Amino acid sequence: MKALMLDVPPRILEARTRTGIDRWDEMWEGVLHMPPMPNREHQDFQWALETWLRMHWVQPRGNRVYHEINLTSPGGWPNDYRIPDLVLLTPDRFDIDRNEYFEGPPTVVVEIRSPGDETFEKMSFYAKLAVPEVWIIERDTRTPELHVLTEGDYANQAPDADGWLHSAATAVRLRAETGDRLAIQVAGDESTRQLLPGN
Repeated sequence: MKALMLDVPPRILEARTRTGIDRWDEMWEGVLHMPPMPNREHQDFQWALETWLRMHWVQPRGNRVYHEINLTSPGGWPNDYRIPDLVLLTPDRFDIDRNEYFEGPPTVVVEIRSPGDETFEKMSFYAKLAVPEVWIIERDTRTPELHVLTEGDYANQAPDADGWLHSAATAVRLRAETGDRLAIQVAGDESTRQLLPGN
């Protein structure tokens, strides 16, 4: 159920801050969005994906990955920002880090899509920000989509003949596997291949 409150009472905002549930709140052009907290399955899968990225894409290759970072356009903070599940940075984009928020396009934004969430509504914001790739992974099936920025809009990349999606921005491959798991590996390095979540 979606609802719109033209004026949010201070007591609600104070309660959200006090309990910590405001950590996922987003500001969309001055309008506060208060999504529910991700469920346990979402959080477990997000942790598994971030762990794989840190082990196989970050540490050996000098990249960075962060979870739940405020992402805004230049000059947009604090009135217009989104909070992706994961943000991937290659060294050429480290300078967008403002600690409390990232100002400018990361290399990749990852959204783990739960039923009824606003993942697809965020796509125009990411396109305006010029994020090269958006990975959308269905929470319940682990089915990935890879959206590549092309002439200001996102094109949904088709998998290859073996079902792999190839991220040009990161050299990572993604594929849905039976049993609601995600196969992931660094292209050309079979030793990094893993099924997420693990056993």
